[in-house]
Amino acid sequence: MSVERITDERDPRLEDYVALTDVALRRRLEPEGGLYVAESEKVIRRALAAGHRPRSYLMAERWLTDLADVVADAERDGVPVFVGAHDVIERLTGFHLHRGALAAMHRPTLPPLAEVLADARRVLVLEDVVDHTNVGAVFRSAAALGTDAVLVTPRCADPLYRRAVRVSMGTVFQVPWTRIEPWPGGVEDLRGLGFHVAALALTKDSVGLDELAADPPERLALVLGTEGDGLTRRTVAAVDSVVRIPMAGGVDSLNVAAAGAVAAWALRPRG
Repeated sequence: MSVERITDERDPRLEDYVALTDVALRRRLEPEGGLYVAESEKVIRRALAAGHRPRSYLMAERWLTDLADVVADAERDGVPVFVGAHDVIERLTGFHLHRGALAAMHRPTLPPLAEVLADARRVLVLEDVVDHTNVGAVFRSAAALGTDAVLVTPRCADPLYRRAVRVSMGTVFQVPWTRIEPWPGGVEDLRGLGFHVAALALTKDSVGLDELAADPPERLALVLGTEGDGLTRRTVAAVDSVVRIPMAGGVDSLNVAAAGAVAAWALRPRG
């Protein structure tokens, strides 16, 4: 299949790319449609390197050169490559595509919990984190700081939503992850797999992060809470321990992505 130039954003072949800024729409469409959208050359290449299969590509003209090898593979495999002017793409997607290229990708099947955690020593659990930017930032920190896996609860934002993937810089493809449900009933599943489950929260009986890091358990799952209300009381009651990040300057909390990065660094395996 050759490169196809588009001039009309209403072309039905471009349905995967319609209104990408509408979070509610994408949250419904992407999982049910078995797709996610990768944005930018780096993210597309990381998705392909992880073995994910493209459904189609949409890009501005100049990216035919920068992604020449990807385009050649697409033509060989019969994957459509749509090329259009920036204004056509912007009307189609609803945003300015400053990174120039998109790919609609087949969504991979999520692996079972035991498979994701088979060799893991450090795990982050995201409880109901609904901001896609924060989800992507947590994955980027997890990749950089040696976290072995990320688990997301049923109401957590989709790590494969376009913005989450972009903020993660494609690291969502390299850090093993899956959904853990039911929750917080899944705490027992983690415990059954040999994990000490700790919650990052402010409670009267919480211990300082430095204290936990001084003598960490061999296998540790750290639960991070949603941006507004933090962890639910049921979760805090279910875990093995509660840990807090010591702070100065009258500050009592950090953004969930920042808190996750601090904790991941402090608790990283040392040997």
